[in-house]
Amino acid sequence: MSNSQGRKRQVSGGNAIAESVKRQVKEAGDTAQDAVTSGAWGYPIYGIYYLLTHPALIRPLIPTLFKGVLISLGVVAALFSFAYLPQVAVLAFVSGPLAFGLAIPLVLGESYVVINFLTRALLVNQAGVDLFDAVLLQKGHTTLVEHGRQVTSGGNGKSKVLGTLLMKPLSRFSTDNVVRYVLTLPLNLIPVVGTVFFLGFNGFKSGPGYHARFFQLKGYDKTKKQELIKKRRGAYTAFGTMAMVLNLIPGLSILFTFTTSVGAALWASDLEKKGRTTTADLHNARQNAREDEVEVQLPNVGGSGAKKDL
Repeated sequence: MSNSQGRKRQVSGGNAIAESVKRQVKEAGDTAQDAVTSGAWGYPIYGIYYLLTHPALIRPLIPTLFKGVLISLGVVAALFSFAYLPQVAVLAFVSGPLAFGLAIPLVLGESYVVINFLTRALLVNQAGVDLFDAVLLQKGHTTLVEHGRQVTSGGNGKSKVLGTLLMKPLSRFSTDNVVRYVLTLPLNLIPVVGTVFFLGFNGFKSGPGYHARFFQLKGYDKTKKQELIKKRRGAYTAFGTMAMVLNLIPGLSILFTFTTSVGAALWASDLEKKGRTTTADLHNARQNAREDEVEVQLPNVGGSGAKKDL
């Protein structure tokens, strides 16, 4: 009797595990399909084009970009000089001649962690938030931006002034993201599949963070944010994965940090236009489309609280 009951429990447990696996595989497949079809992966690329074709936005960033590129190249060069061959030697035991190739994404991933820490601590400051707000203003979402900071008109009547932040500044670092990133780096030891999973998983987790400022401006609580993130899970995965790929390009991660913020703002603008954009914002958007490009002056490194001319 007891043996029969034990076998039934084993069968029941096995069926439960099988159903769980099927469910999670289906969810992963649905997310991947949504990620591809959503088109959100294009916004980080669109952000590059938008920033480079808007001198008013990129001009104030040139000194920071120059310093960031130097830091990035120095970190990449140092890690490839001192960490590449030792990792090749270790990987050679399990991967043979493939070790020379497999060590490259590992070193680039390690470089990203160091570069991300240094640039955010020393250079970026709140420039990402200022860029995000500036793009929203250029797209006509003045009312939305005014929820999070003071916005006034400039002296010439065609410019705007970004004033003091009215909300708590967003954290520049995410401990969870860094820990998760470091723990999943060994996935790159698995040729192709491991690297794809590494990028996809980290994109899946980090994607919603690029709209942290958007959620803040909208005044969403935790429940509302989770609801929207779940609804757009595939889209955020696509955005986060593309951002990850761009940030692994040696020497240019500081540039792509800014362009990704711009891309996130462009996506937020499109969401607003499709959603509950106010009549005032629609009027501002049409007006901005007819006006000359506004000018932007981002804060100096370490500056906070000063007004920025748009």
